[in-house]
Amino acid sequence: MEKWRAGRRFLRFSSCTTPRSNPNSRTPIPMHVSGSGNYQNWKLHHCFRYLTGNRVPVRASIEKGKGVHGNGVRFQFRCFGSASTTVPERNPSFSMLSSDDIEYFKGILGEKNVVQDEDRLLTANTDWMEKYRGSSKLLLLPKTTDEVSQILNYCNSRCLAVVPQGGNTGLVGGSVPVYDEVIINVGLMNKIISFDKVSGILVCEAGCILENLITFLDAQGFVMPLDLGAKGSCQIGGNVSTNAGGLRLIRYGSLHGNILGVEAVLANGDVLDMLGTLRKDNTGYDVKHLFIGSEGSLGIVTKVSILTPPKLSSVNIAFLACENYFSCQKLLIEAKRKLGEILSAFEFLDNAAMDMALNKLEGVRNPLPPSLHNFYVLIETTGSSESSDKEKLEAFLLHAMEIGLVSDGALAQDINQALSFWRLREGIPEALQKSGAVYKYDLSIPVEQMYDLVEEMRTRLGAPTKVVAYGHLGDSNLHLNISAPQYDEKILAQIEPFVYEWTSKHRGSISAEHGVGLMKANKIYYSKSKNTVQLMASIKKLLDPQGILNPYKVLPHSLST
Repeated sequence: MEKWRAGRRFLRFSSCTTPRSNPNSRTPIPMHVSGSGNYQNWKLHHCFRYLTGNRVPVRASIEKGKGVHGNGVRFQFRCFGSASTTVPERNPSFSMLSSDDIEYFKGILGEKNVVQDEDRLLTANTDWMEKYRGSSKLLLLPKTTDEVSQILNYCNSRCLAVVPQGGNTGLVGGSVPVYDEVIINVGLMNKIISFDKVSGILVCEAGCILENLITFLDAQGFVMPLDLGAKGSCQIGGNVSTNAGGLRLIRYGSLHGNILGVEAVLANGDVLDMLGTLRKDNTGYDVKHLFIGSEGSLGIVTKVSILTPPKLSSVNIAFLACENYFSCQKLLIEAKRKLGEILSAFEFLDNAAMDMALNKLEGVRNPLPPSLHNFYVLIETTGSSESSDKEKLEAFLLHAMEIGLVSDGALAQDINQALSFWRLREGIPEALQKSGAVYKYDLSIPVEQMYDLVEEMRTRLGAPTKVVAYGHLGDSNLHLNISAPQYDEKILAQIEPFVYEWTSKHRGSISAEHGVGLMKANKIYYSKSKNTVQLMASIKKLLDPQGILNPYKVLPHSLST
């Protein structure tokens, strides 16, 4: 009987903010662990032997540019690794930036917050993956809603296109210019306005970094319902504008349920005050939802109010191995039934993802040595009773091993092990970046069919590509990644449009949580009907008649220009 690697230490976090931290975080967060102090080892294999007798459990760089000339000026947009991303011509109705415009902005913001430095502009023009790059000559850094209002009012009067920007951690080209759009970064709008300890409602500005909000709430005895691998850089305004999903959606739901109100500035500078803090308000249309997930194409979110749950004392993390994908599905069903309300995360990664993480990330090790398994599942539970949670988790693990769903596993016995488990899951994007070119697809697919796409893609592509799969199994969210030595048009032609057609055929979504941006603007019909997209275009026309807000994004170019 294979020994179950575990420690009888069910994590209890007192002052710690989260069982892991983004390595790229701007604000290092100290972690402190408090608990009962009982760290003795436990061996579940005795229990399994009692239940199962002597039965042995199942063990198991393409560069594509488009130049646009006008008034003697050439604008260059560069798009790497996505040759199928159609880049429209620059909208000729948009004005060119002038010295008078710059002086006007300096009068509003002060010279310091009107940025023309080439190095800073290069960073602001380039997305996190260095896949999309615009050619904006101006970065504006407002500090208040009124300043955002004045900027947009002026830009609308001059027909100057703008790009709202937060932490710039997006993956679909939604937060960087396509051409010479003025960048409006709200990072200086980073104040926490209020927090109500009775209701758990937080009101803050859009530029607050997610990890800083997590830290603040932890000190108050609460948690953010949203948690992302990019939390050290991403900003809450960008999270709301893209309707970010993250690691805890299975427990707390989407931002459409957790955001109680927003303040947003329209293209003409009008400020919409929808910053409610009520959980119930049925007075007409709930307009705030238009701005959750619209990627800055309808208005710039400047403030948000968020419903935050209380922090619970008992946190447990298990890293499990499964023989096949069917076992992962069954394990999810069992987890929902037997762990119920304490289940807070259910993540999966396949053999290829684990192999890449172990080979490309520094300081990680295989938690279930000596060999690799076919699939891995990370389960987190969060509850208020250590003894009750422990009983539930023990019963679940015993049952899962008994019926052969789990072939090996480990329970984190201290904060370092918890961090190491999460590091393997959250470090996969970093490992992929270190491996060469990567084609990334963020898809929602019915759980039972999700891995069929991965297997079909492997058969379709073959060497030298590596198809890597991981994601939020509890949310039916697959992160499909194709790693290659370099970007190649032939590889891309094998991937697209096949990946979109397959997803559409199986009633999935081509964007589960990353948004549409520029990358998928012309692909939206794979997930939305023609009438729905036309209604979206009508709403855009109503709120932004000149189309200056984040142009060329979200909507098909045939409708947005």
